[in-house]
Amino acid sequence: MSAGLATDDTHWMHQALGLAESVMYLTAPNPRVGCVIVQHGCVVGAGATQRAGGPHAEVMALRQASERNADVVGSTVYVTLEPCSHYGRTPPCVDALIAAKPSRVVIAMSDPNPLVAGAGVRRLCEAGIQVTTGVLAEEALVLNPGFVSRMTRQRPWVWVKLAATLDGRIALLNGKSQWITGAAARADGHHWRARSCVVLTGLGTILSDDPQLNVRHVETERRPAKAVVDTRFDIPENARIFDGTRTFIFTTATRADKAARLAQKNVQVVQVSEHAGRVDLAAVMQWLGQHDINEVHVEAGATLSGALLEASLVDELLLYMAPMLVGEGLGLVRLPVLHNLSQARRFEFIESRPVAPDVRLRAREASHWGALLDAVGIERK
Repeated sequence: MSAGLATDDTHWMHQALGLAESVMYLTAPNPRVGCVIVQHGCVVGAGATQRAGGPHAEVMALRQASERNADVVGSTVYVTLEPCSHYGRTPPCVDALIAAKPSRVVIAMSDPNPLVAGAGVRRLCEAGIQVTTGVLAEEALVLNPGFVSRMTRQRPWVWVKLAATLDGRIALLNGKSQWITGAAARADGHHWRARSCVVLTGLGTILSDDPQLNVRHVETERRPAKAVVDTRFDIPENARIFDGTRTFIFTTATRADKAARLAQKNVQVVQVSEHAGRVDLAAVMQWLGQHDINEVHVEAGATLSGALLEASLVDELLLYMAPMLVGEGLGLVRLPVLHNLSQARRFEFIESRPVAPDVRLRAREASHWGALLDAVGIERK
């Protein structure tokens, strides 16, 4: 590929990625995908995947081109994910592209869905369309870690949101934590709730804070579900989390009468296996993966956050750090005592951003990210 062509491909793919990012809160459980159609150096059609059951990015872009009476024959199509080649809720996008007769299709990332997995590229090539893959592939993966995780690891991508002081305290010894971080950081946290499929917490947080765990400060027409880990099914039936939003209670207990009453509030009680006297968290994540959950946003106390870390189920940490010191207080997570630093759970920082007056830090579990890269054939940097 010539340097000029590669530069053009990167330019247009960035635009397609921007379109994919614009539907961050919308498409789940489908991936976020953007598409740009370029003819003679100009965009003649662009689009992004809509809500599940709605048109995909390629169809949206072709529709826009048609509305503009633009000729797409011989054009170049840029799409952030390999076009689907199977019938799901919508017809295969690869059929629509083949019918449109572009000369070339440029794809960022291959589709890990076993129903696609290279079949889209193969169909395009068989139709005589030139295909280029791997353009800004990791950038495309960044937009869809949950989808790729569900398809390849059969569980969601999980991040744990924490708010702490400079000395690593999430609350005072008396439990008071409102407010460690400022209003801007709290509002920023709602972006992460909104993009997730499920907001997960534990019974302890419900009993101490009675949170709503809904999305505010962000405009979204798709509300994430909520979930509570509650080993003995002790959650109060009047908890504020029960506001009509789809909610899951993961428990080892059986109380049919209580479950029936909560079902009237759109609550599903899910019985899972027990591990060390508590809910088996690996079973929870497996169940969520089997029920089309791509991304899980955890807002919980030190016990559940620590248990998820201990079970190697946390893929990313989302930490809001406030510029204050409080001395003795409650720590970030509760983990077993280590005797050697080689036993430490290590993450790699991927982002640092001020959210006045606080700082947002993101740290990723490198081996978990590497597994996603390998699953879709992206070379590790």
